[in-house]
Parts: sequence; C-alpha cells; structure tokens
Amino acid sequence: MPQLGETVTEGTITKWYKAVGDTVARDEPLFEVSTDKVDSEVPSPAEGVLTAILVEEGDTVDVGVTLAVIGDEVPANGNRSVAAPDPTATAAPPAPDRPAADAADRLPADDHTGDPSPAPTPEPAPVGGAGPAGGLVLSPVVRRLIDENGIDPSRLTGTGLGGRITRADVEASIAGGGSAAEPTPVPSIADRAPAPGAPTAPPAAATPKASARDEILPFTNIRRRTAEHMVRSKATSAHTLMVREIDYEHVEQVRRAHGDRFRQEEGFGLSYLPFAARSAVEALADFPHLNASVGDDALIIHHDVNLGIAVDLDNEGLIVPVMHNAEELNLLGMARRIRDLAERARTKRLSLDDISGGTFSITNAGPFGTLITGAIINQPQVAILSTDGVARKPVVVELPDGTESIAIHSVGLAAMTFDHRAVDGAYVARYLARLSEILGERDWAGEL
Repeated sequence: MPQLGETVTEGTITKWYKAVGDTVARDEPLFEVSTDKVDSEVPSPAEGVLTAILVEEGDTVDVGVTLAVIGDEVPANGNRSVAAPDPTATAAPPAPDRPAADAADRLPADDHTGDPSPAPTPEPAPVGGAGPAGGLVLSPVVRRLIDENGIDPSRLTGTGLGGRITRADVEASIAGGGSAAEPTPVPSIADRAPAPGAPTAPPAAATPKASARDEILPFTNIRRRTAEHMVRSKATSAHTLMVREIDYEHVEQVRRAHGDRFRQEEGFGLSYLPFAARSAVEALADFPHLNASVGDDALIIHHDVNLGIAVDLDNEGLIVPVMHNAEELNLLGMARRIRDLAERARTKRLSLDDISGGTFSITNAGPFGTLITGAIINQPQVAILSTDGVARKPVVVELPDGTESIAIHSVGLAAMTFDHRAVDGAYVARYLARLSEILGERDWAGEL
C-alpha cells in the first residue's frame, strides 16, 4: 500500500483492474485506492504475471501492507481468485527518497516483484491489551475502532477472509448501536445532576434507526473521509461568513466578444470561474493574511498562492485539486489549468502533488444557479471563496454626465468563509472590495 500523503496511514482498495494470472505491463493501471486525500489509480511497478492478490476490494489496510505479488509465470493451479495469505502482514515502509508524486515508486521495498512465488506471510500474533480487542487477530485499524467504541468483538460476525473481522463489520456494528464489552451502569438522578455553576454539556444525538421502508446507503470511503474532514474543520476554525455582490458586466462583455473563438481554439467554454480565480489570486497579493494557516500561537503567511479548486465527482464525492503557484498565471493559463485539473480529478488521474499544499480554496456552485454558499474551510487554510450564480438583473449605473440610470447587468454574489482567529471582518470586507474592483477593471481581453 503506497503512502499517498504525509498524513495518510491507510487506504481502501476500491478496484482491481487485473485478476490472478493476468499479464501486467509496467506502468499499466493495476488497482484503484481510496484515501482521505485522493482516489488514485496506482500503476504496476513492474511487468510480469499477477500471481497473487492479497487484499480484496473494499478492504482497508495500513500503508506498507503487501497487496499483491507480480511474478514471471501463471500459478500452477491457475487459481484466479484472491489468494489466502493474510493481508495484515506489514511490509517494510516505503523508501523516503522516492518522488512524492509517483505512487508506484513508493510500494514496499520487499514487494516480491519478479518472484513467481510469494514468501510465506506470517500470521500476525495476537496482540494483548486491556481493551475489548485484546488477544484477537485483528488489523490495527479494526483494533483501534473496537477499542475506541467499546465493542465486544466476540459478538461480531466477520465477513473478511477466513471470517476475519473487517473495518466494515465494525462500522456496521457502530451504526447499529454497537455491542459494548461491558454494560454501562445507568446513573442515578443525583449522579446526573450537574454541580452548581458547572456548564451543562449538550446531550449526545441519538443514532437514527431505519424503518422497513427506508433505504440504507453505506458511506463510501470518500464520503466518510469528507465527513471526517468537515467535522474536524468546524471544530478547529471560528467559521465566519461575509458576502458581497459582484457586477460581472465587464467580464460578460469579454465572454460575449471572445467566447466563440475561445471555444474553437481551446475546446471548452469560457466560464466565469477563471475570471474569479484570477481576480481572487490577484487580490491576495494585497491581503496576504488570507493566504495563510494558523500555527502555534501565530499566523503562517504563505508567499506562494497554491489555489485549490473544488471539483464535484459526479455526485460521488468532492475533491480539491491544487493549482501550484497560481499567481504566475494569466487568465488564459488559469482557464487551462482549471480545466486540466477537473478532468484529471474526474478520471482519477491526479497525483499526490495535485492534491497537496493548498493555501487558499475556491468552490464554484455558480453553474447551478446558487445564491449564497457558506462553504467549510479546507484545513489548514484560513479562508475559502464561493462563487455563486450569475444572473441578468437591473442595476443602478452612473452615466458620463454624473446622472444615474437603470441598466441590465450580469450580477452574482461572492461569499467568503474565513477563520476569525486569523483575521477580522474588516480585513475580509476590504479583500472582497478589491476582488470586485479587479473583476470590473482588468483588461481581460488582453489576457486572452
């Protein structure tokens, strides 16, 4: 299992592209892995024959665990099913001097590449402990979940190889109310009464139960990871929302004048997003405290603008690929990079570098006609800008002679969620004013 990110400790095999006995070419997609950072196709590190698959689709294992064996010939028994060796045996960690973006190069050093017969995989010794999982053969991930939630593993039915308890088995038990190792005594009324002057904690939300007509849709790995990240972000940052109305008429005039030529030359339409992204990055030069992270009692200001653009994966999840050094791009370069990242995100061709190191993010629900989006900050950043729907509306304009009139312009809202620990509202208000100014005054035709 490659380490797709410094903080990634485990991954879920979502799909095998080859079966045991199939010939595999070097750099040919071998399997798909899902982590809390990215869903990626991992290429084969060598050519040969896939002689064993040690981890089934849907299983979650730690970084460094051996997933498969590539040899020189088909197994004698011709077996094309998942092999029996234990997937919880951990291989040596990836070499630290490998390039971060090459997932194949970070496979374990002892992955048996080229060896037609895998070395015997030892059964992990039972790990003792005071928790309810002590003494059972469980993967580290499963053991942690059981211990943290007080589950009695003897009451779980394993669905993994050989009846082993999988992560999905434990999560299903938790979702259904769990099975505690020891019954929790019910406190008396006196025990439940708070001490005088003590703050009262909100009651824990009860887990809803499905009725006969309800449908249960288990969370996918990316859905689960997104939920964990969003809850963590809300618990970390002092989220505050500020919104400004933006007059896009100057942008709209450029789109009308150059849109057809742009589509013919580039192969895709010229939307409002690259204009907004280019302006957002330009405005950060004047308000750098929004291109930052909160450190240890300090604000860490980033001088490179690594712009994250949220991409919807066809209602299957959300990912935020990163445009590194976005301050170096003009409008045309911004449009091309946004298009490239979105296409590679939806076809699962993003590398680790493509989803790492973001310093500021934009989410764009505008194509769906949204009014205001209060986005959640992408940690460890301190701000995220939402560009919402643009529509034709009547506005008051000033004429050359100083009088006013009513005109029809393209108008939309820009909503910024920011971390109030890092900056105050006045700072963000000035940033949004600068953003509006750039959108209305920049020589966009010249940048095309």
